[in-house]
Amino acid sequence: MIVEYTGRKTVVTPKLKQLTEESLARIERVTNRCTSAHIVLKEDKYRQRAEITVQCRNESLVASSEATEMEQALREALTTIEQQAIKSKEKFTTVRSHPKPVVQQELSA
Repeated sequence: MIVEYTGRKTVVTPKLKQLTEESLARIERVTNRCTSAHIVLKEDKYRQRAEITVQCRNESLVASSEATEMEQALREALTTIEQQAIKSKEKFTTVRSHPKPVVQQELSA
């Protein structure tokens, strides 16, 4: 998975990168079809914001979170993305597990 980091008025530390990589690895195991992720970390006066966009084959998972600590905001956003991925996977497997009804054709004799 290709991961891009953007820090607006903040520095993306190795600790934040490691936290993100671990969580994205869990998300990738759930979906098996994600190609890229973009993480935007913003810092205002007393707010820390984390916005995450994960691009999968047929959908895009997006989450944002705001907290007083950057690590906390990033964890919340990653948790939201993980929940979205699980829900998407369940939806996908539910649709595929229902077989289509078989139409029986009668032979005319």
